[in-house]
Amino acid sequence: MTHDADQDERAFFGRRKGKALRDGQSLLIEETLPRLRLPEGEIADPKALFPRPVEAVRLEIGFGGGEHLLMRMRESPEIGFIGVEPFINGMAKFLAVAAREGLDNIRVWDGDAALLLPRLPAGSLDAIDLLYPDPWPKRRQRKRRFVSERTLGLFARALRSGGRFRFASDIDDYVGWTLSRLLASPDFDWVDERPDDWRKPYPGWIRTRYEAKAIKAGRAPSYLSALRRAF
Repeated sequence: MTHDADQDERAFFGRRKGKALRDGQSLLIEETLPRLRLPEGEIADPKALFPRPVEAVRLEIGFGGGEHLLMRMRESPEIGFIGVEPFINGMAKFLAVAAREGLDNIRVWDGDAALLLPRLPAGSLDAIDLLYPDPWPKRRQRKRRFVSERTLGLFARALRSGGRFRFASDIDDYVGWTLSRLLASPDFDWVDERPDDWRKPYPGWIRTRYEAKAIKAGRAPSYLSALRRAF
């Protein structure tokens, strides 16, 4: 574990609020967010967090406006999802759609995912998605990147044996950064075998507004996949 890539205690890096919320959005943050927010402290059974039985629990970190997370929730109502997004404007947009569509297979967290992960039971997650995280491109900022040896260790602890980790980015340096750490990890197997495996979007992928902007700017996304080794 390299000290510059990991921190014993993380502080959230990035914005928490952008444009002023509209009245309806403020109401969602005041009333709906507290109802769906994960409880504080250790979480004994993530499946018990949902209002009806679920077959498995998946985590998406930094869901932005929620386009991808909402799609996965719609297509897999039997799965419980935990969505993490500290940016309050993104959270408000997501909550508005989830409420309008009556989606109930969701719990959310508006803090740092690296501080949430240790509170989950070992082997309790079926999958983790980290899609287009902030790349922190400047060399002095790279220690702020979410992917590190420590966070991969947290992922490995939380995932079941054979559980899936997906990472997507349009920043080549961050893709290489993540891949090098996956390959060095004793806990994960990178499953992509051919270039098309990481150049083609995941099955059922929905192109987010961010990704559309990246492609328009000439940046090519990469889609990495890894599996938690058996334990």
